[in-house]
Amino acid sequence: MSILVTGGAGFIGSNFLHHLVDTTDEEIICIDSLTYASDKNNVPEAVKLYVTDISDEHNCDFIFKKHKPQTIFHFAAESHVDNSIKDCSPFIKTNINGTVNLLNLSLRYDIERFMHVSTDEIYGSISEGSFTETTNYSPRNPYSASKAASDHFVMAYHNTYGLPAIITNCSNNYGPRQHNEKFIPTIINKLLSGQKVPVYGDGKQVRDWLYVQDHCEALIAVRDSGVVGEKYNIGGECEVENIEIVKMLLNHLKLDESMVEYVSDRPGHDRRYSTDITKIRRDLGWSPRFTLQQGLENTINWYGKEF
Repeated sequence: MSILVTGGAGFIGSNFLHHLVDTTDEEIICIDSLTYASDKNNVPEAVKLYVTDISDEHNCDFIFKKHKPQTIFHFAAESHVDNSIKDCSPFIKTNINGTVNLLNLSLRYDIERFMHVSTDEIYGSISEGSFTETTNYSPRNPYSASKAASDHFVMAYHNTYGLPAIITNCSNNYGPRQHNEKFIPTIINKLLSGQKVPVYGDGKQVRDWLYVQDHCEALIAVRDSGVVGEKYNIGGECEVENIEIVKMLLNHLKLDESMVEYVSDRPGHDRRYSTDITKIRRDLGWSPRFTLQQGLENTINWYGKEF
């Protein structure tokens, strides 16, 4: 039995690999192109790493043929919204073309489960209520548009060819091994190095924060007990304004708000995300274990090792 993880040298993927190594005896294979946002040192020694692009049909076919994975966890994606606004071409190549290549190979090699790890950003922004699995897609930037397209291709392959796929849409992850370009690592690293932290607009954008270990455990629950062809939202049930996250980190590091620098908001910046996890809790018995305070403390301690 073998598991293939794409994007396993990145943030969520690498945490998931470590979780797998700790919890299974199955062979684990990783595909990662080692872009700027990934690090081969994130990959556990027990995992076989192939450095290639998921859109490379020849190389990926070799890997599928050699290892014949039964389950695929598809994390690999270009994910930084600001970069997608500057140039969306890499997002189309990886998030759309790369996903379609994996779907074709999954059909060719008769995989048993295709776990497509997506984002709640495909739903767009919401002023009241929460995103459910039946919320209409309304992406508002090139990144979320590319992820929405990948979701649709996955479901189209399930409906058309019977591919045994499940889609998960997670809220904002945070925790160890996240690239420094992301919101929480940016704040922590700048504060630890004595620099001011940039906050977009008024900082009152609301996000639902999910500790990455909770996400990893949820994905295993979906693989083991989820229904093929279904979607499951995964959230932290922790809606907090961005500026409040900054204040919590300032307080933890015993700093004041003079370290905050407000900057111009970015184009198409979604105001609020809110993820309803009723379905995964009711059907699979999963709910987040970590509080925001616990998760932030763990994250600060991990990044603090570098200083």
